[in-house]
Amino acid sequence: MLYVYNWWEVGHGQSYFDRFNGESPFTHLWSLSIEGQYYLIWPLILTAMILIIRKRRSIANILLVLAIGSGILMGVLYTGPATLNRVYYGTDTRMFSIVFGALLAVIWPSTHLKKNVTTRSRWTLDIIGLASIAVIAYLYFQLSGQNTFTYRGGMFIMAVASTTLIAACAHPGADVNRWLTNPVFRWIGTRSYGIYLYQFPVMIFYEIKVQNIADHPLMHATIEIILIMIISELSYRYIEAPLRHYKYSNLGRSIYEFFQPNSIYGWKRLWLVPALLLIGISVYGSAISPTKDAKNVLQENISQNEKTANTKNKAALAKQKKASKLSANQKRMKKLLKKKLTVKQYKVAKHYGLNKRQYLLAYQQPLTAIGDSILADNSRDLQNVFQNAYVSAAVGRQIWQAGQVLTQMKKKNELAPNILINLGTNSPMTPQQINSVVKSIGPKHQIFWVTTHVPTRNWESEVNHTIAGAAKRHKNVHIIDWHAYSLNHRNWFWNDNVHPNPKGNIYYTHLIAKSISEFYDKK
Repeated sequence: MLYVYNWWEVGHGQSYFDRFNGESPFTHLWSLSIEGQYYLIWPLILTAMILIIRKRRSIANILLVLAIGSGILMGVLYTGPATLNRVYYGTDTRMFSIVFGALLAVIWPSTHLKKNVTTRSRWTLDIIGLASIAVIAYLYFQLSGQNTFTYRGGMFIMAVASTTLIAACAHPGADVNRWLTNPVFRWIGTRSYGIYLYQFPVMIFYEIKVQNIADHPLMHATIEIILIMIISELSYRYIEAPLRHYKYSNLGRSIYEFFQPNSIYGWKRLWLVPALLLIGISVYGSAISPTKDAKNVLQENISQNEKTANTKNKAALAKQKKASKLSANQKRMKKLLKKKLTVKQYKVAKHYGLNKRQYLLAYQQPLTAIGDSILADNSRDLQNVFQNAYVSAAVGRQIWQAGQVLTQMKKKNELAPNILINLGTNSPMTPQQINSVVKSIGPKHQIFWVTTHVPTRNWESEVNHTIAGAAKRHKNVHIIDWHAYSLNHRNWFWNDNVHPNPKGNIYYTHLIAKSISEFYDKK
């Protein structure tokens, strides 16, 4: 309402790219805040420039400097994940996209452009327009929220290409506009506001209710698109179009007439009660969601586990060097495996379904575990078995953040010989990203990569396929197939069907301990 939501998101909101972290259906409204700020402030700035500067060229130069300055500011402020929200939501760092439009209006007024141009000029305009489309299409598939280039030139180039395409389409002497004019594009254009407005709520609420999206990603994506289109069409016909043509000077009279006994609105007023009731329920549901259910229990569990892991991590780092020497000494290791389990060790091994050999091999192995909320949920269980495990887990963590964590630990000589990675819940990953992580770890470490179980996201199979490919490319990468192991065990998970519940954490820990111990048992 006050057009400041984007700045609120900078300090309080989650990353726009956290596609699995209790995301809000209103996150995308940040852009409407920036547009609102522009609509309120820009007329005043433009009026001041016209009165003071007057010359069109001087105004254009100022706008160009503002746009370039905004693009440079985005690149300078972006230093990694910690500043992502600042550069993505900030008015100053996103201003160049809007300022380019204002610049185009100043230097390229369509009403003053000639329709009759030379053949050479027409061809030039058309080639520029087509080249802009090619650049936009290329960047669409190349840029991502996790790519540094996105914020250090990528978005700026996209804005330049988009502005150039609009310039070519706006010129009456070019053919680009005619080529792009068709009923489909016209329909999308007239309904674009509704499509943007309703896309997030539809996708989020649909994916909350449908738990097996990964099984049929194309089908579910198609259903979501159809729902968005239907809602956008209804909104356009019965909300946007009527409001656009309504005479607001008659608003007071209409309200008065609505409540009269013999109102001209008649029976139509009856629809007001269920409509208001539906809106009230929706608002109330959004306000209280999530309730104190399993989701809150999960969040509390993760929070508590993170604190416990931080405490145990200090001791784990101190033990890892000694444990590394022990595991490297085959004679001492064989001697250790012959020892009897203590009562406590026996109970732990039995709890996680491990035999004596599996437990002792896991017990002694130094381990560095890197992951997202799945690992954070499991960290207590993992450290119950792996006494020398250092766990670094964060809610919403994605692969592009893992490299920095691992690099810092390696510089401090804190990486254990064994690295456990559980990433892929929150976003897809590319072979290049995995290669980068493996390279940052180095060939002297054994990497155990856990496959992802996230049936509510369409990238599940893609992520697991990418992990499998990494194991084929790198000799020190080994797969722990949690996806296959947990596939038909819905009762191992919380209501989200992604995070293991207490029972699932037992099986998750069992699989990891069994896989790592068997790897060393074969050596």
